[in-house]
Amino acid sequence: MEKGKQELMVAALKNGTVIDHIPSDKVFDVVNLLGLTKIETPITIGANLSSHKMTSKGIIKISDKFLTTDECRRLSVVAPNIVMSTIRDYSVVDKKTIELPDTIRGTVRCGNPKCITNHEPMETVFDVVNREKCILRCRYCNKDVSQEEIKLV
Repeated sequence: MEKGKQELMVAALKNGTVIDHIPSDKVFDVVNLLGLTKIETPITIGANLSSHKMTSKGIIKISDKFLTTDECRRLSVVAPNIVMSTIRDYSVVDKKTIELPDTIRGTVRCGNPKCITNHEPMETVFDVVNREKCILRCRYCNKDVSQEEIKLV
């Protein structure tokens, strides 16, 4: 089979954002997190695609949308180490890996029902204790939260 027929052909993006190297099981979490089911611009979603770096990956191309700092911060919790490219006039003008920061503020809900952040109007603060497994620790009650347990605020 010809190489061109083996690859998925998708229209080039004039302006917008490409989110690549999304773990396949997190693609639709990213779609929901960014509210992509509610926007009217063209979106291309690919899941379970072969990858040299990962077993399989996902990719999302969003026309005419540029991610905010808050959206990138939230993405880093759901799918750390994704690659985000900003496209303007069909050219990549910025490409960066969205990494998990050392401290996460106001993004994740503490899973401890007795934690003060679940009873008082205050911002949650988590420290990353294991970057590889995405384990966070609440700064107020010291409860660890794994990536599977993360609930966004």
